[in-house]
Amino acid sequence: MPRGVRSLPLALALSATALVPASAARANASPPSLPLPLERLFDNTAVSDDDRPGEADFDGSGASLSARDLTAAGWTPGGSITVQGARLSRPRGAPGEPDNVRAAGQEVRLGGRGDALAFLVAGTRGTEVSGTGTVAYKDGTRSSYLLTAPDWRTGPLATKAVALPHVNTPGGRLDEKARLYVVTVPIAPGHTVASVRLPCADGLHVFALSVRAAWHHGRPGNRWTGTWATATSGYTAVGPWTDRTLRLVVHTSVGGPRVRLRFDNTFAATAVRIGAATVAVRGAGAAAREVPVRLTFRGAAGVDVPAGTQAVSDPLGFQVPADAELLVSFHLPGTVTAVPVHRLAVQQSYLSAPGDHTADGSAVSYTSALTTWPLLTGVDVSGGPGSVVALGDSITDGDRSTPDANRRWPDVLAARLLRQSAVPHYGVLNQGISGNRVVSDRYPGDGISTDAAGVSALHRLDRDVFAQTSARTAVVFEGVNDLIAGADAPQVIAGLREIADRVHARGLRVLAATILPCGGTSRCPAAVDAERTAVNAWIRGSGVFDGVLDFDAVLRDPAAPTRMLPVYDSGDHLHPGDAGLAALADSVDLTLL
Repeated sequence: MPRGVRSLPLALALSATALVPASAARANASPPSLPLPLERLFDNTAVSDDDRPGEADFDGSGASLSARDLTAAGWTPGGSITVQGARLSRPRGAPGEPDNVRAAGQEVRLGGRGDALAFLVAGTRGTEVSGTGTVAYKDGTRSSYLLTAPDWRTGPLATKAVALPHVNTPGGRLDEKARLYVVTVPIAPGHTVASVRLPCADGLHVFALSVRAAWHHGRPGNRWTGTWATATSGYTAVGPWTDRTLRLVVHTSVGGPRVRLRFDNTFAATAVRIGAATVAVRGAGAAAREVPVRLTFRGAAGVDVPAGTQAVSDPLGFQVPADAELLVSFHLPGTVTAVPVHRLAVQQSYLSAPGDHTADGSAVSYTSALTTWPLLTGVDVSGGPGSVVALGDSITDGDRSTPDANRRWPDVLAARLLRQSAVPHYGVLNQGISGNRVVSDRYPGDGISTDAAGVSALHRLDRDVFAQTSARTAVVFEGVNDLIAGADAPQVIAGLREIADRVHARGLRVLAATILPCGGTSRCPAAVDAERTAVNAWIRGSGVFDGVLDFDAVLRDPAAPTRMLPVYDSGDHLHPGDAGLAALADSVDLTLL
């Protein structure tokens, strides 16, 4: 198994949608117990006061999480956090009080309807811990799920919800990262959950549990569609910014009569305060066409976004045009020295002089330019048929396309969808990250870094595909950066196969695009092209995907198949220019979506 690729027991993953009558499930189950709220089942203490570390013993050796570090991250007792679209309530107890349950088959009372269960978990056995549990639905059916909890001290930083800088022990505080994870597992769509049986898995600790519910996709008659999104590619130093307003320019794919925005504090170590936020249709530059409209967050003008979590604005009656540019403005009242960013925006945005300028219609106060998208990760509109998610690297990200012109191939695809009536007008969400790889991380997933090429596609799949609003189909177009970095075809194929298996386990369609020729650049010698050819042959013939987009065939030069046609080449022999990106979008069989 290549490094970075973890196999997924597909039969177990798919069993979440394989419903069986409750009577049949009971015939092979242990005697039932009365379901109780999770907090009534707490039997372990993971969090200690830094001055009294002996009051907690998370892992059996006396080690524990630091209450001070959790508070600094914004993870306050009894507070709620939203991660991957799921809202979870933190345990209410004080440090030194029970705050989690060791999974041993307990029955947890839970309600709601959605697409997944979300668990706040960690393992304490030095390696990941897995077990199978059961979901009971109100109609009497049941389904099973597989839950895997990475270890709290050795698990991957790339997939953690939050990393704390210290571990408390009876002998003192250690300068060592402690991790907590949010893990989602699919459940039967359209069924209301009644209770959840936890796995029997030694060392698997559950702090919180919820059904990823209404705001993620929307109840019937109150649906949402993603119209714009971007992937957090790293956590970079900025400014410092003190009392500044950011005005970000984003391009919609579809329109709707209501809007909501999503801000992600991914990879961060501390909370960030958004003091106010507005949305407007763009006029010219940083100027709005009309007066920007105020957003609220659970009725308040601003919101604190804890480390590793997200904030979603309240639905706002605001007519969002399709294929148009919005100005999203938000005020950061405190001092900010680092932020989660999407590095390659290929779009100029704006930074203000000091002050809250979110309501300004003019561009006067916006005195500096930004070439990244900090914090903002999504714009949703009400209604619509759902979204197509493009998971990719720099070619999807629009590297070498014309700046400020929206010539990325997903932009061109979105415009194509709007001009036709054969298939629904899906939203198109661009989750490309320049430099991204399928099986290995460029950005390690924690800490300030100058490398903002993201964690691997495998590590970001849950956040950047499954948690996207009303995702219906994923298009996977990655692999060249792995091969250039020295991975071989079997490694990339294993990663792509895992992506397909995991996407199918969530009930989504998945399409794969073949890797473009890159001959002519020194990074793509004959040996790399041979591996590329092998990956492409597997994509075309494996039958693993619901469809294949043969982008290689679209752009390659018939007279020199290891190269792009010159008319499509941006000039660096690796990235298509505007004409090549348009050709990719125009080649997509829309019925596959």
